[in-house]
Amino acid sequence: MAEAVQQALMQHGVLLDAEALVCASAIAGSVAAALPFLPQVQRLAITSLKGGWTELMSELFRAMAERIAAADQAGAESADESPTIGFAKPAARPLAGRASELQSMLIEDWAGEVAGSTYLEEKFRIPRSTLHRWQRRGEVVALRKGGRKHVFPLAQFVDGRPAPGISEVLAAITHPRLAWFWLTRPSAELGGRIPIEMLREDMIEDVVRVARSLS
Repeated sequence: MAEAVQQALMQHGVLLDAEALVCASAIAGSVAAALPFLPQVQRLAITSLKGGWTELMSELFRAMAERIAAADQAGAESADESPTIGFAKPAARPLAGRASELQSMLIEDWAGEVAGSTYLEEKFRIPRSTLHRWQRRGEVVALRKGGRKHVFPLAQFVDGRPAPGISEVLAAITHPRLAWFWLTRPSAELGGRIPIEMLREDMIEDVVRVARSLS
């Protein structure tokens, strides 16, 4: 797919140096390949964007450059402390180490589409009393926003109820932000699949097993 994008750019006379052309093609191809596998709420959010693509992509590239630079620095420091032979794959950051980072981040920047109890009652027909009962029992992911207000990620609901297995994951990963962060990212222990998508497809056993191992 990246090769097809590269050919298209060349045919349309896009003036890029060789290295930039390869990078642009690889990025465009990766985006096109990944988009069909995103959760529905993320795809809807992307397709609803009208304009502003240049600014959004500039911000994305800045974040990528900062992350790569940080990873390179961390790798260099690690190499100084513990030399290795050949190329060593960086260790994945432990889930628990992200707790304070997620606590300080805006929910909208990482959690996907979320909504409060009013929206869920009007659009999903979930009574507030039911939603609060689920929250008290640890059966739904509720993310604190601001003082005492909570919002609820929409991707966790299937037919007006939390996806099966949510309560077991929350019992294993008791920090709600950590739990939702893990649920919405590809998991190496699950073959690169996204846990919340597996729960939505009733693939509960493997997801719960991995969540318990992480706890």
